[in-house]
Amino acid sequence: MYRVAICDDEDKQREIVKGLLIALSIKVNIDFEIEGFSSGEQLVSHYERNAPPFHILILDVEMGGINGIQTARQIRNLKHLDEQIVFLTSYPEYMVESFDVMTFQYLIKPITPQVLEEKMIKLCQYFQALDKKFMIIKSAFEEVVLKHDDIIAIEAAKSLTIKSKLNFITLNQTYEGKGILADYALALKDNNFLQIHRSVIINLLHVRKFASGVVLMSGGIELPIGRSKLKEVKDCYTKFMIMKVH
Repeated sequence: MYRVAICDDEDKQREIVKGLLIALSIKVNIDFEIEGFSSGEQLVSHYERNAPPFHILILDVEMGGINGIQTARQIRNLKHLDEQIVFLTSYPEYMVESFDVMTFQYLIKPITPQVLEEKMIKLCQYFQALDKKFMIIKSAFEEVVLKHDDIIAIEAAKSLTIKSKLNFITLNQTYEGKGILADYALALKDNNFLQIHRSVIINLLHVRKFASGVVLMSGGIELPIGRSKLKEVKDCYTKFMIMKVH
């Protein structure tokens, strides 16, 4: 499932793009979750309050208020660098201005369904290639897309009300979800993650140092290492560091 934001100050344009995406979804069996925004300010505000990010941003260039290029620039400045951006424009000469917002595509209005389809399929293929680097967790109220590299650790949490509760710890915040820790350990073992305790998986990228029976992670987080796992953890970390050098 790909989350797509359509940002255009014309209701009709948003509906046209949404209709084309729904038609494409049925045609090629790609699942889109589509959200509409009537201004760049509204979309930037979505990101500023740490609401779930999008995979693809479809931005009208010529909007009242901040235009599409300024919107993209502000989102990039918030350190959201993985979103793929598609600009809609009636004036292609604008596009030179957008080179500093990193990778982007653009579509000339009026939009040709075939051209939109080709671009969207390419973008979805790009995300499929990246799929191993993202995970979607279901928290209490929403689905959150997390980048593997941003996760410091996954911890089984005791809860009287939630069965199989897990905490996904990142530098910015901790997200609550549900699942079996061992399943995550297995699924993530080729992505620099390692189970170091019956209730803890760490991301080796975020290891800062080992002390007696604990590991110090990014953000000053200290996590216990199971006694039976001490040697295995240190061996895995040594291998990881050697591979990283190469």
